[in-house]
Formats: sequence, C-alpha cells, structure tokens
Amino acid sequence: MKITAVTPILVKEWRTMLFVKIETDEGIVGIGEAGLTSREDGVAGIVRALAPLLIGEDAMRSEHLWQLMWRGGFHPSGQVLSSAIAAIDIALWDIKGKALGVPVYQLLGGKVRDKVDTYCHLGDGNSPETLLKSARAHVAEGWNCLRWASGARQDGVYEPNKTVDAAIEAFRLLRSELGADVELCFDAHTRMSVADAVRLCRGVEPYRPMFIEDPLRVENPETYRRLRDQTAVPIAAGEQLGTKWQFRALIEDELIDYARIDMCICAGFTESRKIAGWCETHMIDIAVHNPIGPVSTAACLHLNVATPNMLVQELPRRPGESLADVIVSGHRWDDGWLIPSDAPGLGLEVDWDGLTRYPFVHENLPLFRREDGSFTNW
Repeated sequence: MKITAVTPILVKEWRTMLFVKIETDEGIVGIGEAGLTSREDGVAGIVRALAPLLIGEDAMRSEHLWQLMWRGGFHPSGQVLSSAIAAIDIALWDIKGKALGVPVYQLLGGKVRDKVDTYCHLGDGNSPETLLKSARAHVAEGWNCLRWASGARQDGVYEPNKTVDAAIEAFRLLRSELGADVELCFDAHTRMSVADAVRLCRGVEPYRPMFIEDPLRVENPETYRRLRDQTAVPIAAGEQLGTKWQFRALIEDELIDYARIDMCICAGFTESRKIAGWCETHMIDIAVHNPIGPVSTAACLHLNVATPNMLVQELPRRPGESLADVIVSGHRWDDGWLIPSDAPGLGLEVDWDGLTRYPFVHENLPLFRREDGSFTNW
C-alpha cells in the first residue's frame, strides 16, 4: 500500500489546529494532528518538505518512515520537525488500523484498561470563588479530576508571588468544599522560579494535589532536581518536549512523577510509546498533554488504553464538542471517563470537504509581562 499524497490542512475553531491527510493507492485515508499552537504555518511547511520523502513509500512501515523523516535531513531538529512527524505518524497508524480492520490500540498490544480517566479545564486566572463555582458545575457533570491554571490580570501582568498565594487559597477552598474524592491539578505553565515553585508545592501539600503541572521551564531539566529535593508534591512535566532524547534527564534522573507526553508534538505513536515504556522502568506514569483537537484526543485515548503506566488524560473538549460536524468520533465520554470504540484506526470519520468551513486564521499565543514590563511565560 503506497502513499500517494501528504497534505497539511489548517483550520480555526475554538483554537487553531493543523491536521494532516495521508492518501494511499488503495483508497485508505488517514488523519493526524500536529501540536505547537501558534506555529502551525511553520509546521505545515515542514509537512510539505517531508512529503516527497513519503510519496511512493509503503504506508505500513511506520517505524522506517519515522526514521526517514527524523534523520533524512541530517541535522537534528526540534519541536517543529517533531510536530510535523507527529501528525504524519498518527495518520500512518490510522491507515494501518483501517487496513487491518482493527483499532489502533490493538496494534499497540491491546487494551490494558477498558476506559481512561480524564480531567477538565476550569479556566485560567479565576478568583477562588469563581473557581469553586466552575468546579461544582463540572463535578455535577461527572468530572472527578479538575485542573486550573494561573493567569494574568486583564492587563496582561503576571506576578508569581501573587499567583502562589491565590493557588494555595484555591486548593484550600476546593478541597474543603469538594471533599477528598475529587482530584485537583494545578498548571503553573512554566511561569515560576524554583523558589516560587517550592513555596507553591509546600503550601499545597496539605490539600493532596494530584500533581503540580509544569512548575518550571524545561530548557534546563536540572532545575527540577532542586524542586524535587524540597517537596513531596507529585510533579508532572514534559508537554513542551519533542523526543525521547529531550525526556532523557527527566526520566533517567527521576525528576518527575508524571510524564506530560504530547503526542502531537512528541512525534506521534512511534515515539510516544517508546517514552511511555521508558517511563515504566522508572515507575513514572504518563499524564498526556491533550489541549487541541479531536484527532489528538483520539490518538491519546488509544495510547492510554494500551499503556499500563498511565494516570489520566487531559480533555478540554469531549467527543462531539469540537468540529463535531466534520470529525465524528466513535469514542464517548461518560461520568468522567473516555471509553474507546472498536472502530478501525483512530475511530474517526472525517468530512474532508467540510473542514473548509473552518478557515484558518493565524493567532499568536497570549503574551504576559511582569509589573516592571519584562516578558514572562504565558
């Protein structure tokens, strides 16, 4: 079965998204999704550059094609390349499942669980009272894991000290009002210094967080050792990383409890399953980063269903809540859990022409600054 076309498709719905369509000479078509929000044009350019390497190749040889794409340009590259490879690789696994008539999770070894726990987004930068109102509404819908993030003021100013105080108070309020059965996760979004992160983690220890997500930037993983030595709170990180090599220090030095693998940045099924297996040898579970579209959600679900060391899946939009008129998912969400269908491939039906109803408009990510005017991470 030969690849005949590789096409990037950019759309805009509740956020910008980049899909990849792969066609074959047997009429089987696969879909993948790339991450790296706000850099979709660059990733699409890499997809187009990779296409000539793939045309005429056997679509079933996903490992070989991964190596061809990653090493074919000679120079090791970063997240733009790995995001393009991710979309292509996911689409190839979709094709492989369809060709064999089985769900992708069967190709990964079959189910180790019947359903996958999920967490929602409560919103960023809310007051504790607004946060509690949102939390109660989500718990009433059936969610048992809740996540929120620190945010900037309306004028775009972000000060970590004030955020730490607000986060500790929010943990106290939510835990006291919601009880012990609801899991709480806080996303610091790489915005904190080690000192700020230590104060945050120590302050929330009494309220048993599921994890604190991305408290520090990942350019220097060694900083996570300093945090690790000063808190017992579970740490989750890795959503910005694109390869197993970039995950090496976090895994080998056991600096995190949960690996935030983003399948749409971290080079697809082929790379993500290797990282997950590596994590297993270090007693690290995966808590996948899934902030974008329905293809990402389906791909993460298949990985999670077939991975023994898995904790939870991020889920900002449930099946049927994003692009539902053009990407129909056979998977369902029930009382906090994602339940996979047994449809072949990713379990998605795509109206390719219908995607044109969502024309792409480039959007930059928010830009935050400190009170002194200096730039800080979003």
